[in-house]
This record gives sequence, structure tokens and C-alpha cells, in this order.
Amino acid sequence: MAARKIVRKIIIEPLKVFIHDSRSIGISLLLATLLSLVLSNIPGISEVYTRFFQLSIDGSQQHAFEWGFFHLPNSIIVVINDLLMAAFFFLAGMEIKRELVIGELASIKQSILPVAAAIGGMIIPAIIYTQFSRGTEYTSGWAIPMATDIAFTLGIASLLGNRVPVALKVFITALAIIDDLGAIVVIALFYGSQLKLFYLLLSGLIMLVLLSLQKNKVKLGWYNWALGIALWYTMFNSGIHATVAGVLFAFTIPVGKLPELEIKFHTPVYFIIMPLFALANTAIVFPESGIGALNNSFSAGIIAGLFLGKPLGICLASYWMVKRKWAQLPNLTNWHQMIGAGILAGIGFTMSIFISMLAFSETATQDIAKLAVLVSSVFSMIVGYAWMALKK
Repeated sequence: MAARKIVRKIIIEPLKVFIHDSRSIGISLLLATLLSLVLSNIPGISEVYTRFFQLSIDGSQQHAFEWGFFHLPNSIIVVINDLLMAAFFFLAGMEIKRELVIGELASIKQSILPVAAAIGGMIIPAIIYTQFSRGTEYTSGWAIPMATDIAFTLGIASLLGNRVPVALKVFITALAIIDDLGAIVVIALFYGSQLKLFYLLLSGLIMLVLLSLQKNKVKLGWYNWALGIALWYTMFNSGIHATVAGVLFAFTIPVGKLPELEIKFHTPVYFIIMPLFALANTAIVFPESGIGALNNSFSAGIIAGLFLGKPLGICLASYWMVKRKWAQLPNLTNWHQMIGAGILAGIGFTMSIFISMLAFSETATQDIAKLAVLVSSVFSMIVGYAWMALKK
């Protein structure tokens, strides 16, 4: 009995406090990334570690393997990126739905500023990137600098305490959610493989059944989850990225169930799935030229898009909306703080790395893109924190 109390006091209670701290998600992702980068570059361990995530069931490099009539994920990294990350997108989808129905995005008056800012923060980085990569083989990466990592951005904002007004944190959250929605749409439209009509039709039929259950207010049960898994499977084989199924399924969840499910999915998604994603997708072997590998227009486009394009797009769109008197700044927030929020929104990480994996098939190109995302995200963290700390 005494031993249980000691374990609870020393391990369980501090762990609970850590999990419920708003900064802990960013910290766990950062630690997983650092561990992955270290293991990927230790002689003797590097090759074993990086090849581990590529291990496949049938020994091939195919995305899926056949098991009877079924086509399933064929490697550890595909399981993480296509299956487990569907849970992350499910959680993101629930957050988006909640905000659209009963949250900060529920009315035009509340949502117009973060929506406009998010759109500006997606368009300007994409334009900047395309200018750097014009006429090269890297044009397909235009969406990489569009994304904001909500966990890291809000984590840094939390570290700043009262230097970031509550209304500004709400604005950043709403902006990041709209940003996620934009990234999901981009992934669905531009980063799928060849479409397969049969599976698309099956996906559509499953969605119709799920929406019918929601419309008729049928109690959420095992059949919803079974249909959700079936939706993921048909989407995985349809040519549209399987994680989109997570968002679609989230939109069929009754509004009253959203808070309960968000709480249930929060811990496993942010403290198991996301660290696994970071471990698998930041297993980057540094090139011999070191940071010199980023000395090219491809990397410059990603870094400039995230570090410069994000704050520029967000602030220009916000200024336009306020100048036209279509919106007003968040309560107790000035333009100095808005610029700081824009800089912090340049922390791309999760979604930017995810899009890098979809945009390019060559590992070397993916690694350079990931390095550029990591560098620009670190710049945005440091400069954003310093800017906001200089309270005006």
C-alpha cells in the first residue's frame, strides 16, 4: 500500500500535471524530435534506426500489401502516417466542428478576423515558395510553408504568460484551426495518388450512412466506429490520403459528444501518436555539408515562406480587415502583439513535415524539406518569443 502511494506521488501525479499543462505537448514533441535527430546521426545506430521505420510486411517498397481481398499499410511509417495520424486528424476535425458550431468560428462577427488572417497566412507563404522554386523540380512543395503547428504555437504563447492576452490566444487557436482545415483540403485535393472510383463511391456511401445516423439522432455506438474504420479503409485505397477520413468521420459526431471524445483522444493523440510521428518523420541523417545542405532555393523558399510569409500574410490580412472596419483586433491586443502572433504562426512542424512527405518521393529531398521546416520553426519560436517578451 505504501509503495502504491509512493509511486502515485512520485510518478503518476506529476505525469498527470505534465499532461494537462498547455506547454507539455510542445515539450514532448520537441524531445521526440531531438531524440530522433540524435539517433539518426550516431554511427552504428543511424542505419538501424532509420531503416526500422521503413520495415515492410512483404519486403517490398509498396505503400500497401495484399492480404486476401484486403489492401493494408505495408510498413511501420505508413502505419504511423496513414493509420495512427487519422486519429490526430479526427481530433483536429472535432475541434474544427466544435469551433464552427458553438465556438469562436460560430458567427461571422467572431470568425471573420481569424479566417481572413489564416487565408492570408496560407496564400503569402505559398506565393513566396513558388517564387523561389519556379522552374525547378520542387514546385510540388508549395503547400509546405502554409501550415501552422497549433501545439508548438500555443505552447510558446503559454510560456509568455500574461504578455499574450487571453483574446489573442483564442485568435491564435481559431487561426490555427482554420489553417489545419486549409491544409486538410489541400492534402485531399493535391496530394493524393491516382483516384480509384470504386473506393471513392464506397467512401461516399459510408459517409451518407454516417450522416443519416447523425441527422436521425441515433445514439453514438459501436456501429459508428465500425463505419469509421470502414471509411478509413476505403479512403486508404481510394487515392485520397487516408487521414482525411479522420476529419470526415469527426464531422459526423453529434455536437454533444465532442467535448467527451476530445478529452478521451487528447492524451493518446498528443502523447503517443504525435511523438511517434516525430520519431518516425524526423529520422533525418544530416548531410556531410551540414547546414550547407540548405544553401539552395528550395530550402530558402520553405524558410522564407514560414518565417517571413506567415507573419506577413497574417498581419496584412488582419490590417486590411481592421482598416476596412470589417473586424477589430482581439480584446486588449495591439499590433506589436499581432505581429508576434504572426511570427509564432510560422512554427510549421507537424503539418509542414507531413506535407513534405506527401509532396516528394525521394528521401533526400524529404530530408532537406524537413530540415528547412525545423530550422524555420526554431527561428519562429525564438524570434516570436523574444518579440512578444518585448511588451509594448
